[in-house]
Amino acid sequence: MKINKFPIYPYLLFLLSLIFVISCNSKQQYSDTPTTGSISIAVDETFKPIAQAEIDVFQAIYNSTSIKPSYDNENLAFKKLLNDSVRMIICSRKLYQFEKDIFEKKKFYPKEIKIATDAIALIVNPSNKDTIISIDNLKDILNGKITSWKQIYPTSKLGKITLVFDNQNSSTVHYLIDSVSKGDTLSNTLSALNINTDVISYVSKNANAIGIIGTSFVSDRDDSTSLSFLNSIKVMSVSKEHIATYENSFKPYQAYIATKQYPLVRDIYIILSEPRTGLASGFTSFITSDRGQRIILKSGILPATRPVRIINVNNEL
Repeated sequence: MKINKFPIYPYLLFLLSLIFVISCNSKQQYSDTPTTGSISIAVDETFKPIAQAEIDVFQAIYNSTSIKPSYDNENLAFKKLLNDSVRMIICSRKLYQFEKDIFEKKKFYPKEIKIATDAIALIVNPSNKDTIISIDNLKDILNGKITSWKQIYPTSKLGKITLVFDNQNSSTVHYLIDSVSKGDTLSNTLSALNINTDVISYVSKNANAIGIIGTSFVSDRDDSTSLSFLNSIKVMSVSKEHIATYENSFKPYQAYIATKQYPLVRDIYIILSEPRTGLASGFTSFITSDRGQRIILKSGILPATRPVRIINVNNEL
């Protein structure tokens, strides 16, 4: 029987070429390190001031990096994470169990890292003299039981309350439903705008308005004590008690967030699904470092690890 002999050389070339292609693809997929390279991340738009401040400082220190943020509503940010469009998001909640199950099927086990505690601020027009409110009042506004300023403040000269927030898919709305309205349906008279800066603009021009917004958007960044807010609006003091008074109502200052006297608070997380130690991991380490936490401290909210100096202030109402 005759045996055909094929030269091995062409097959060796093919094998080497295949190894080279795989190696090149691997380098393209993992071209970043903790302090070099480029990545895209998704950020809940409510936390844009914090995230952008962190990115600016990080890129100034590590000038071979490029972090490209997409400022989205909460639903879209999580969708991008689940679809592997991004490997890092900054958000206001941990993963739901069904989301963890999706990652587990792909043999991914994301990390959930708390970086700060945020406060949700209630803002009104500078001309409004009524700047204290109870959680019960806020709940009744959300559910449509209270529709006018006179129902809360009988001597008010203002008319119908117009309550505005950023957009219907935002984490702020989810917080209102879960933690304030307690699952009840929100009134169809509430108004969704687009982004947080739209809320500030609307309230600054409309005397009857109440805006719901992340505190970092209204904190005065030039005030090193974090005890003042933008001049274009007033920030309301909120009470846990049934009837709000000057004594039991508090503004979203860092001290009152830390002592939990201000009631509208929630945690901020990084969710990291990076399968290796790359730029997303490096950026996360920076945010949780002393320098990164000091940036959060300056933003007016409460950092997760850095101590906050408690200052006695005259709570101007």
